[in-house]
Amino acid sequence: MTGRTGGRDVERRGVERRGAGGKAAGGKAAGGRPADPEAAARELCLRLLSASPRTRAQLADALRRKDVPDEVADRVLSRFTDAGLIDDEAFARSWVQSRHTGRGLARRALAAELRRRGVADETVSDAVDSLDPAQEERTARALIDRRLRATRDLDPVKRTRRLIGLLARKGYSPALSYRVVNEALAEEGVTLEDLPEPPPD
Repeated sequence: MTGRTGGRDVERRGVERRGAGGKAAGGKAAGGRPADPEAAARELCLRLLSASPRTRAQLADALRRKDVPDEVADRVLSRFTDAGLIDDEAFARSWVQSRHTGRGLARRALAAELRRRGVADETVSDAVDSLDPAQEERTARALIDRRLRATRDLDPVKRTRRLIGLLARKGYSPALSYRVVNEALAEEGVTLEDLPEPPPD
């Protein structure tokens, strides 16, 4: 008696899990595949966008990793773009301002980061061109001012190269880096005679 009841319970649970048409609970078909790939794609995109802004290419990569068919991904991404939920131009402009302000990154480094995120070259150019050259120079000088004290025990040549290297890693041009560093050292009274020649921009 107990065995028959237990068997019916197991069978009933199996039916409930599979549901009508052989679909598993949670909207998945037998075998674990999404019952509605487009709905799954929309859900994934919304979840990612709610966490942080994303480019269309980043979302496309995420959908590809989840084995969403390309035609379904393109359709969902196009709808999100039309609705303004995906906007690579706005993303790029915001990225330039936030990363420049927060990390002190210059145009070259910012452009490289945007390209790694799949932003089109034209959009990248427009975004980095929005960065005021005077603002870029002020940020470079602020970065150097924060490091001057820590390098005062070095000889002028080594000190100059280290400070220029700091700016180079953040994407500042060689000529701007050299000028900003030399101006900062000159204000400290450092003799510039033995410093290296300025590099070409």
